[in-house]
Amino acid sequence: MKAQRLGAWIAIAIGAGYFVIPLLGTLEFSLRMRRGQYSFDAYQSVFSDIQFRETFGYSMLMALLTIIFGMLLVVPTAYWVRLRLPQVRPVVEFITLLPLVIPAIVIVFGYLRLYNSSSILPLTGSTSGTNALLMFSYMTLSLPYMYRAVDTAMRAIDVRTLTEAAESLGAKWPTILFRCIFPNVMSGVLSGSFITFAIVMGEFTMAALLNRPAFGPYLQLVGANKAYEPSALAVIAFAITWLSMGLIQLVSRFQKSAPAKA
Repeated sequence: MKAQRLGAWIAIAIGAGYFVIPLLGTLEFSLRMRRGQYSFDAYQSVFSDIQFRETFGYSMLMALLTIIFGMLLVVPTAYWVRLRLPQVRPVVEFITLLPLVIPAIVIVFGYLRLYNSSSILPLTGSTSGTNALLMFSYMTLSLPYMYRAVDTAMRAIDVRTLTEAAESLGAKWPTILFRCIFPNVMSGVLSGSFITFAIVMGEFTMAALLNRPAFGPYLQLVGANKAYEPSALAVIAFAITWLSMGLIQLVSRFQKSAPAKA
């Protein structure tokens, strides 16, 4: 038992070192912009850059829109499949897994062919339409995570009983969905939202394809032209991702013992 425990700790230490040591090296390099001493000059340069604020704000807005529209798509779909169409559940699960199964280069090529077609020219010909296309792309990329999180939360409640109880009280479908189902799967919605937020903030390909001022292309641009600022941006991106994962754990812990609301 002691040998197994020691081996487990060694494996954990190796795994932690694999991720932590490069991050510490990146952090240390980002603090060496001023010769001979450590400073936060690189971070000050990043935060004072107006392009950083614009791209970060744009990606924040796109993340929020992606979360809202993704939630409005996934929660009713998962609810209806579980309540009325359990026989199509394998098909829905297969469709939601496609963004993970299909190679990224194939997805990008498909979007290139789609966005260059004349059928969606009204969308690609305007800024708001292009933003909508980018949001739909982000929804596609986050679909596996959002659907799995919501479906897992929906397994923990008795959907049929909640629906029948609400119907017996005269509730209509919108009331059932937004006042009975949504509050009881909020932990799954929040978990999927945090993952979606992390995906949108670091995504490069779709934003570069549509020539949108997102945070991902800005990271690439700074990395190609500056020395210390890319390391600072990498640390900031890691912090955003880790914050999202920490919030997922926090939400899951507080929602684990929460009773279902009728």
